[in-house]
Amino acid sequence: MIKLLFIGDIIGRPGRRAVAALLPGLKAEHDFDLIIANGENSAGGFGITPKVAEELFALGIDVLTSGNHIWDQKEIEAYLPKNPRLLRPANYPVGDLGSGTVVVSLARRPEVKVGIINLAGRVFVGPADCPFRTGKVLVAGLRSEAAVIVVDFHAETTSEKTALASYLDGRVSLFVGTHTHVQTADERIMPQGTAYITDVGMVGGRNSIIGMRADRVIRKFLDGKPRRYEVDKSDTWFSAVIAEIDESSGRAQSLQRLQIPA
Repeated sequence: MIKLLFIGDIIGRPGRRAVAALLPGLKAEHDFDLIIANGENSAGGFGITPKVAEELFALGIDVLTSGNHIWDQKEIEAYLPKNPRLLRPANYPVGDLGSGTVVVSLARRPEVKVGIINLAGRVFVGPADCPFRTGKVLVAGLRSEAAVIVVDFHAETTSEKTALASYLDGRVSLFVGTHTHVQTADERIMPQGTAYITDVGMVGGRNSIIGMRADRVIRKFLDGKPRRYEVDKSDTWFSAVIAEIDESSGRAQSLQRLQIPA
């Protein structure tokens, strides 16, 4: 059995500090085989830098996924091809600029491999190739290397997330939604054995607006003027899921939500 931790969108320095504070205790308690996190907002709330990526890897995170903010920090473009453990959405039409998939070996059991796929939604998010067709092809390609496959679908709408999860049910082991920063209470094992949650949530301010200071966001709603958002630094909470997966069949056995005050 593989025990896997997937951490929701890490928001800025407060999110990174929360991960640094809580992850050692969680690792000691649960003895994870693999840790994945979405890091696309980990640098000041917008994008990720090479320095921040290395900081998160040093905390014990094995793979970082991303989403529509992956290009916000210009220097990440040169870093992506150098570190395959930082993913960008595989269905972005950007050629060889980084990768949307990776296969990793478990540190304690190198013979056991896990495939991770990062995809982006198309509804209310931005231009991307079809995540359904792309996802199907990528899963089929990884099957020869790994029985356990994890998908991070960075998308806006519940319907698009649920539809793609249903389409890939039984083909992947864990399907998590990211991007909306609000943890949903619909975790379940789907009929063909895929563990699913619409959104993992975030590591960010509980009283914020998706990780940003509420007053800045409210002002923009009131007057419509361009305004620079600022990461909320108060009352940070850590949101994640723990999945247990049969390493032979690739079928998920359990999925548990976590929400912990930092």
